[in-house]
Amino acid sequence: MNMDVRNDLRNVAIIAHVDHGKTTLVDQLLRQSGVFRVNEAVVDRVMDSNDLERERGITILSKNTAVMYDGVRINIVDTPGHADFGGEVERILMMVDGVLLLVDAFEGCMPQTRFVLKKALALGKKPVVVLNKIDRPGARPEEVVDEVLDLFIELGANDDQLEFPVVYASARDGYASVDPHTPGTDMKPVFDAIIQNIPAPQGDLNGPAQVLFSNIDYDDYVGRIGIGRVERGHIHVNDSMVLCTNDGNTRNVRITKLYEFQGLKRVECQEAALGDLVAVSGITDLNIGETACSPDCVEPLPFVKIDEPTVSMMFMVNNSPFAGREGKFVTSRNLRDRLFKEVETNVAMRVEETDSTDTFKVSGRGELHLSILIEQMRRQNYEFQVSSPTVIYKTINGKLHEPIELLMIEVPENYVGAVMEKLGSRKAELVNMGTRENGETHLEFRIPSRGLMGYRSEFMTDTNGNGIMNHVFDSYEPYKGDIQQRQQGSLIAHETGESTGYGLFYAQDRGRLFIGPGVEVYEGMIVGVSPKSEDITVNVCKKKHVTNTRASGSDEALKLTPPTILSLEQSLEFIADDELVEVTPKSIRMRKMILNKEQRMKQAKSKK
Repeated sequence: MNMDVRNDLRNVAIIAHVDHGKTTLVDQLLRQSGVFRVNEAVVDRVMDSNDLERERGITILSKNTAVMYDGVRINIVDTPGHADFGGEVERILMMVDGVLLLVDAFEGCMPQTRFVLKKALALGKKPVVVLNKIDRPGARPEEVVDEVLDLFIELGANDDQLEFPVVYASARDGYASVDPHTPGTDMKPVFDAIIQNIPAPQGDLNGPAQVLFSNIDYDDYVGRIGIGRVERGHIHVNDSMVLCTNDGNTRNVRITKLYEFQGLKRVECQEAALGDLVAVSGITDLNIGETACSPDCVEPLPFVKIDEPTVSMMFMVNNSPFAGREGKFVTSRNLRDRLFKEVETNVAMRVEETDSTDTFKVSGRGELHLSILIEQMRRQNYEFQVSSPTVIYKTINGKLHEPIELLMIEVPENYVGAVMEKLGSRKAELVNMGTRENGETHLEFRIPSRGLMGYRSEFMTDTNGNGIMNHVFDSYEPYKGDIQQRQQGSLIAHETGESTGYGLFYAQDRGRLFIGPGVEVYEGMIVGVSPKSEDITVNVCKKKHVTNTRASGSDEALKLTPPTILSLEQSLEFIADDELVEVTPKSIRMRKMILNKEQRMKQAKSKK
């Protein structure tokens, strides 16, 4: 059978570790291909459209864009670098024919580089390597190219994939070249490398139509929009098609609108052909991984298997004394609808109902994956509570297995001892160790996911904020034994009221406080951390008795230590198994599951 080739089209995904400059590179490609007018005001990292993405400087959702170069249309998909959003990366790779692997010329190959490249090579995608940040002091392009080659060999790349071209670029300054020692003037070498090395879409141009949906978008006016690739034939507006659903059924659907990508905009079009990336509206209840086919030839396409979740949390209706004060959506129905809506587009996440109608079990790829969801819901005016994250165990051949992560750490030499000691107690195994030219030590460990929980804040303290850590899921292995969890107890508020300077002054001798004066607290709320292992109840609302006598000692100014304010991630890391985080649009509070002290003591006794 003759294959038709679309030489006027290229589909490419940009993959890389977080912070290696994917989104900045796309910015430059858009600018230099003439997408923006000369005088158009353009924000940096134009692809990160979501508020959270901008604040954190990470890409969470994959985005599509398209540029024209020498009469060839290049569809570019920007993907997340964090392993927690691996579900996004996997399915995006289904839409493209090749990948642009971006590597930092200073840092070299990092855990997520390995993770995303492994996925791309397994799907047989052709790579082009771009070494970014070659203008950075300490850049080592030659060494990094060797590292990349070693990684390709290690991941089992075929001969065709090993013959990868290398382009040296500085996305920030907007130039690229094929020689590391002579800087270029524009991004032309990157465009040329894409057109010469990324295969053009092939297939049957005149056969019965077939579209595979790899992404879902939502619009308040038109409802669900499926984003996918035309795998065969042509599709037109108002075409009747058959949708092959994930559960093996079929139903008749009609395409009401078709959109193609131009720059950052979605533009309506009348038809699309083999290899085009399109957005389709008009199909209700469409899910990721489904195929729309011509009625003459109903053939569903296989979809990539998404990695399973490794961490779960309980999401519950807020039942604290302050419930319903700040949020707009507070009922179990609100919570249920929002969580099940999330699963429709977030393929690596699972939501299960539990015995209680007020509690839902949400599983994801990591703590970051779940904390992003919590933060998004909080901004959408939801109010709820979450439990501490727990790892998901599996029983394989009758033995209990747990998820193991690959952890990479870069720290100055004098902190290595403290890091090794901590990680040793968390069942980590050292796999590799080396020193960089700048005196940094590079450590690689394999560690149970349980061992990483709550470690990030300790790591920052142990290295005085000078260390960098990254981790990525590796595999399931037999259970490694008990790991000692948090050794400190909580300081718990004794009564409901408002915290006073007087009460906090006497409470701060017991440990480190999380609140300042004038904060509303309730009985059972966590207000600080104790250095001892048991919980201590403190009265932070205590007022000074007013008398008409003055004593020289008691009227001195009370000096308060500034409180430690915990972020959402730090709160999730901090809480123990019998504690919850209460999340509202304005506040993040930690509390005991059982608020009353006597009831907590009774329960503790009954457990013994």
